[in-house]
Amino acid sequence: MKFVQLAKSLQEGVAPVYLIEGEEAYFRDHAVESIRAACGLQNPMLNDARCEGDAVKGDPAALVRALATLPFLDQKRLVRVYEYYPSEREWESFFAPYCTHPSPSTVFLIVNAGKKAGTAELKKKQLVYVDCGREDEETLARWLFGVARRQGLAMDADAASLMVQFCNRDAARMKKETEKLALMLGDGARIGRDAVEAYVARDTEYRIYELTQAASAGNYGRFSTILSDMLGQGFDEYACLAALAGHFRTLCEVLSSPLPDAALAKTLGVKPYAVQKNRRTAERLGRARVQSLCGRLYDLSAGAKSGKYNKRGALFAAVAKIFYG
Repeated sequence: MKFVQLAKSLQEGVAPVYLIEGEEAYFRDHAVESIRAACGLQNPMLNDARCEGDAVKGDPAALVRALATLPFLDQKRLVRVYEYYPSEREWESFFAPYCTHPSPSTVFLIVNAGKKAGTAELKKKQLVYVDCGREDEETLARWLFGVARRQGLAMDADAASLMVQFCNRDAARMKKETEKLALMLGDGARIGRDAVEAYVARDTEYRIYELTQAASAGNYGRFSTILSDMLGQGFDEYACLAALAGHFRTLCEVLSSPLPDAALAKTLGVKPYAVQKNRRTAERLGRARVQSLCGRLYDLSAGAKSGKYNKRGALFAAVAKIFYG
């Protein structure tokens, strides 16, 4: 199940074994805390055991014995192991028998950041899999509505989508930014797009997106404002140049590719909407213009990286090419 489905699942009861897996640290931590709360532990010092995967590798039988230990002064006992990636043989030898007949008073959690060899097979075993990977923008926006509601706030749909973009889909940052808005706007306030733009810090990737979009749109006023702000905050000139070169290379690839939007999106690792938007931009600029910009910016980027050009000089030569070339 997805992380956002866990709360509803826990209303029906706590499962005996969970695999909590994914790169989103906030979701992993919150999943553990939600299960922990559902266990209703009154004596966590006695009934909440934690160990690391490296220790288990040396003695998996000890973990199995810990799973069989009865809780003391509580109805449930929680056993957590972090970053544990068992081999198929190790799982079958030590944990498959336990999962077939788990202790009714123990809740066993495997909490992993990565999706390494071995854990893919665990999803097929007798456990509950909680996916804590990065969610898409639509799912995160819906989750953000709930976060805002718990803070006593209402949130507009476009404000939620914008915050997801500003925070680069980082759930922990979105939660902190929502808490900040609650303090600034007050209980019962409604978060609109203007509040997000005024108070939520833009992620670097979003600033680069704004920069490249202003460049391909030919909006020099907006471009220069964003670039000046980024450089004033210590952003590297070469990184700006590389982002611009990469953007126009993508426009060139989109314009030249015979693939349909869905197939090209899969090849480039983006959404079909992004391909459609880039295709419209490239067609507006024209094939000759896009190819000229792509070639010149690639030359400037490569020259700046090799030391042939000064990186600041190369960046502003690229700006001149984009807007005046």
